[in-house]
Amino acid sequence: MHDITVDFLKEEDYACDIMIEGLPGVGQVGKLVAEHLIEELGAEKIADIHSIFFPPQVLLSETGVAYLPSNEIYRYEGENHSIMFLVGDFQSTSSEGHYLLTDTYLEIAEKLGVKRIYTLGGYGVGHLIEDIRVLAAVNDEKLKEEVENAGGIFTANEPGGGILGASGLLLGMGARRDIEGICLMGETSGYLVDPKSSNCVLSILSKLIGIDVDATKLQERAEEMESFVERIKESEKSTSEEELSYIG
Repeated sequence: MHDITVDFLKEEDYACDIMIEGLPGVGQVGKLVAEHLIEELGAEKIADIHSIFFPPQVLLSETGVAYLPSNEIYRYEGENHSIMFLVGDFQSTSSEGHYLLTDTYLEIAEKLGVKRIYTLGGYGVGHLIEDIRVLAAVNDEKLKEEVENAGGIFTANEPGGGILGASGLLLGMGARRDIEGICLMGETSGYLVDPKSSNCVLSILSKLIGIDVDATKLQERAEEMESFVERIKESEKSTSEEELSYIG
């Protein structure tokens, strides 16, 4: 098996002007957004990516059939934009793999004619939050005003450790190939899958790419998660009160 294998499903000359990355990450924020867009827009799967840099395991289907993990490329042909989506099961397990896989993603993007990349992720703050900000980063100063007008926030010290994984490397390595890059990071606790944060990211992304997407399913998932979180809070409050009563 090669280090990285890319298999296009059809021998066609695909073209895309935008790439949206939504690989697994903190709160699965970016993954939820990208997968929601793929479903709502009816994007077509065009390629599979396998790599030895993914975890050494197989995944199981609902029927118990084992298969190798992969990342996938989808394509949507719209009136104003053709979009390449990068989604999948895993990111790399090593630093070397992150760089090599990102280089592969960018090679595919260049092959398809991508001019701008949007990377999506979560910004873990370590606690539950009500008012979610969407932090942003760009690989060219001229992109900031556009992102701010859409609702993205730029801060001097957040995220403090920079942007890890494909979401960050696609911006940095993309700049070396003269591909514009914008990263949108929804605040999230980092403890749970966070569709509420994903919905905030989707709102800003939709403005930037000029596509009106039905967010109902994502909003319903966010409401379900909020209900779940409230039950956890009530359970913790009840437990705390019982402990205080016992101590008293």
